[in-house]
Amino acid sequence: MSSNATSLHTLVLASTSPRRQELIRLLGLPVEIVPSNVDEDTPSDWTPEQIVEGLSRRKAFSVQEKIAGQASGSSIVVGSDTIVVLEREVMGKPTDTEDAIRMLKRLSGRTHEVFTGVTCVRVSDGESITSHRVTQVRMRELTDEQIKRYVATGEPMDKAGAYGLQGIGALLVESIDGDFFNVVGLPVSLVSVMLETYGISTP
Repeated sequence: MSSNATSLHTLVLASTSPRRQELIRLLGLPVEIVPSNVDEDTPSDWTPEQIVEGLSRRKAFSVQEKIAGQASGSSIVVGSDTIVVLEREVMGKPTDTEDAIRMLKRLSGRTHEVFTGVTCVRVSDGESITSHRVTQVRMRELTDEQIKRYVATGEPMDKAGAYGLQGIGALLVESIDGDFFNVVGLPVSLVSVMLETYGISTP
């Protein structure tokens, strides 16, 4: 496919996350932002894989239905969801500072998994593809004081697992095994592979 043909395709990100907005632009395609505003509750017996894939589908299809008839038919909606999992305990975004402190104490000195689910949906016909990626993250041993100082920055409050690898939270992490961008919230290499299913090449 020529670069001119590729440029006709617009990606519609079903997220207001500044981190995901920054990452999706790495793909070099036109991007529109349309928040999904979906209910993120999931059944208690869902696995981490089911949670991130299910929520990414819910977000993507919500936006696809919202913009059908308004956006170009060749547009692709991208929905994404990220969770932190420690010994099969799912950690979403903290509800308050005490919850953030509790999460970070649990993660301190241990290895956890970050799951991100991605769904791509073509606006014209609803054809979709869903996948996920997992990254292993090992946290440093943290003192209570270090945890409280980090939570006081406010950075953890809108992030799964109460930390951000791309911000000050990088100081808390000892090592990662897998896709860095997966932990930030959007595994762009995976998205690129998924877009190829629609015949869309990224630069």
